[in-house]
Amino acid sequence: MSLFGLTLRNVLHRRFLSLLTVCAVAVTVAFIVLLALSRESVEQGAKQGYGPYDLVIGAAGSETQLVLNTFYHIGAPTGNIPLAVLDQAQQDKSVAEAYAMTTGDNYKGFPIVGLDAGYFFTRYGDTKLQEGAMYAHTGETIVGSYVARSLGLKVGDSFTGAHGLVQEGGHESAEAGHAENHEAEASAGHAEDEGMPESHDEEHAHDSFRYTVAGILPELHTPDDRAVFTTVDYAWAVHELAPEDREITAVLVKPASLLGAHDLKQAFDGSNGVQAAYTSKAVSDVLNAVDQGSRLLSVLTAICVLLAAISILLSLIAAAGERSKDVGILRLLGKSKAYVWLTLISEGLLLTITGLIAGLLLGHLAAYLLKDALFAQAGIQIEPGHLTGEHWMIVLGAIAIGLLSSLGPAFRMYRMHPLALFKS
Repeated sequence: MSLFGLTLRNVLHRRFLSLLTVCAVAVTVAFIVLLALSRESVEQGAKQGYGPYDLVIGAAGSETQLVLNTFYHIGAPTGNIPLAVLDQAQQDKSVAEAYAMTTGDNYKGFPIVGLDAGYFFTRYGDTKLQEGAMYAHTGETIVGSYVARSLGLKVGDSFTGAHGLVQEGGHESAEAGHAENHEAEASAGHAEDEGMPESHDEEHAHDSFRYTVAGILPELHTPDDRAVFTTVDYAWAVHELAPEDREITAVLVKPASLLGAHDLKQAFDGSNGVQAAYTSKAVSDVLNAVDQGSRLLSVLTAICVLLAAISILLSLIAAAGERSKDVGILRLLGKSKAYVWLTLISEGLLLTITGLIAGLLLGHLAAYLLKDALFAQAGIQIEPGHLTGEHWMIVLGAIAIGLLSSLGPAFRMYRMHPLALFKS
């Protein structure tokens, strides 16, 4: 019988114990794979999240909150700023591009963002819409690919909005040009009221203002996939605000140079309740917080790895005890010590590699099942099936652990005299 055949027979002889060992390795590998995919997705999403907009101007408060809400559509805005801030930024020679944003509303849990159409051309270049055309008039919208896919929106559909960043229970509106009814909630340019119940007048204002889907964005692999975009003036139209009362949530700035970004921050920071934040710095702060959480998860990972190694070790110790007479017969028939040693090493490696393959598949399957939920809640876009640099470390690490766990029992059998193996 070949070495592999003998090893396979021994593994199948102890099906239950072998299955437990394989499961321990598989769960450990799957957990590490899922962490690796999530970590890479967070880092890639952070890098791609803000594009060329190195500076953002908004209401005074948390810089991190301002950046997360502006570019990642997470959390509430820090407040509103005068429309005059946009004019001031656009006239500054240190600014290459500056676009106003109004936000604070949502449609079925997805944020409605008022944004100058130039934002898309500056950030995504000549990327074409998947369907339809860019909005040009108040009330027209383009929707992110994930929103369109999740809600079944098509060009020509219409919906109404309601106040707030989260879905209000029970609020529903009829939809023209589509068979389904759509719930909606929206508000923009009034972030300080986010989370507060709508008054009757506010609710009526939102219900009477209808949005129409003019286009659908292609899959951009950024947080913009899960937002609804419209003209900046939509909030002013909803609430029929006079020109002197019009405000915006933020100004997205593409500086002409790094020195220009510094000058802009000095000019706008801290003046009349306004702040200018470096986008990259705020994102770095978020990544540092994520790294702290990753360290805690690393402790759990180390515990899982230890338990998997112990499982392999116990399985091989049990195997060595059960097969002492079989090994003795092999030795008396002329099989070398190296053959016996390789038999136990091969058994440990077979269990490890089987668990490793199962764990890799299980980890990517878990990523596939969780990707929509993670993207909807946190903007983390996991790519199942994608191999990260850590995958090779996982493979090599698992094989090394399996090999090391096998050495002890194998070496013990290797050293024993054939006649001693027959003793009880």
